[in-house]
Amino acid sequence: MEFACINGFSIIFVNFCSNHAREIQEDAKMNGLATSVICLIVITTLLSILAFYSPFPNSFNFSWREEINLNKQASIHPQNVGDDHDVEKCDLFKGKWVRDPRGPRYTNASCPTIPTVKDCFMHGRNDRDFLYWRWKPDGCDLPRFEPKAFFRIVHGKKLAFIGDSLARNQMESLLCLLSQEEAPIDVYKDPKDRFRTWFFPRNNFTLMVLWTKFLVKAVEKEPRVVFNLHLDQVDELWAQNVSQGHVDFAIISDSQWYFKKNYLYEGGKLLGCIYCNETDVTEFGVEFAIGKAIQTALRYINDCKECKGMVTIVRTISPSHFENGTWKTGGICERTQPYTREQAGKLHQQGGSKNEEEWKVRNHQMEEVGRAREEVGKGRDMRFEAIDITSLMLMRPDGHPGSYWRDKKKKGYNDCVHWCMPGPIDAWNDLLLALFSRVVDKGMLRSSSDRVVRYKEKG
Repeated sequence: MEFACINGFSIIFVNFCSNHAREIQEDAKMNGLATSVICLIVITTLLSILAFYSPFPNSFNFSWREEINLNKQASIHPQNVGDDHDVEKCDLFKGKWVRDPRGPRYTNASCPTIPTVKDCFMHGRNDRDFLYWRWKPDGCDLPRFEPKAFFRIVHGKKLAFIGDSLARNQMESLLCLLSQEEAPIDVYKDPKDRFRTWFFPRNNFTLMVLWTKFLVKAVEKEPRVVFNLHLDQVDELWAQNVSQGHVDFAIISDSQWYFKKNYLYEGGKLLGCIYCNETDVTEFGVEFAIGKAIQTALRYINDCKECKGMVTIVRTISPSHFENGTWKTGGICERTQPYTREQAGKLHQQGGSKNEEEWKVRNHQMEEVGRAREEVGKGRDMRFEAIDITSLMLMRPDGHPGSYWRDKKKKGYNDCVHWCMPGPIDAWNDLLLALFSRVVDKGMLRSSSDRVVRYKEKG
């Protein structure tokens, strides 16, 4: 309404300018140049008013840019991304975090799908320095995520994140990055908001999250607390989507639900437990249980008749950063700067720490990816890869919501497991695009039309 009023006022003012200029010219016999000068002054004034009262302010982004422009140190890092040959050859997962003056690719103003519990700024987080870092592999520069490039790879295909709430966290990051190019359509949400499907019609691309606590079959022993885990049987809730040929790309991850007491079964018989401390039950490390679950999931995909040509990527465990306690005992994560590579290295070497356990989990996950590659049948065109984010995210204690995920008036735990959006988690999708680019270069992807032909031939 304010903008309409200004428009109306501007029309009247311009007409006044024209009529009044003619009167001035007649009465004072001014020449044409003087008339033009008067009108130019009036129009310039109007444009200044319109700019000041613009209905499309971008104050949120402007405040970030204003902050970083004042920080002269940010300009010391060049914005080049290296050549494709370097990116193809180098180890993407060994490197360090370096400053990046460009900042985030989206904000809570430009991405409406950010969940409130990941929107740290909405809950009062004021520091923004943690947004101005990028992951720099040792042997190359990692290209910044480019939605158009990603859409070219996944056009006409379906991608599923299979795992727990951290799998959902990465999917939400990817959703925000892609929505800067095309607004998605919310296609499906189950009653508990765990299974979600989004569709990008212009690019004919489907993005899904298939939620699972453990990847394998889990039966509640004590409701929502203790589970009997059948390590040799997949969770059918995600597996049925894969077995029916509904997935072209699968990003598999799981871990957080394993870090508590659970009982392990194989072949229907009790194998042992984790965190149970019972004298008559064999206790295993958490890395054993997660490794077995990953093995079962990858073998299921490897044996799937309708999964020929599917690309499966294991995302390694995302480390937590609790200090002075745990999730339930008042642990905090209030750091505002990344760790150096040396500082992070000391964390996973601390005997008995959770970070040490997480590093053991990471090693088992990587071993299972290698095993799955060796077991691929001839002519199957299966592809197994890993996004090894454990080391690089161990360096980012500053990226968690902490207490900035809820109303401060409400008592509750600090979230030092999930990641703020925008934030360091967006680098996971920089790595995902780089990894996809390598796969495409080797011609390993199948088209959706090829899959339809196969169905018809079999029918």
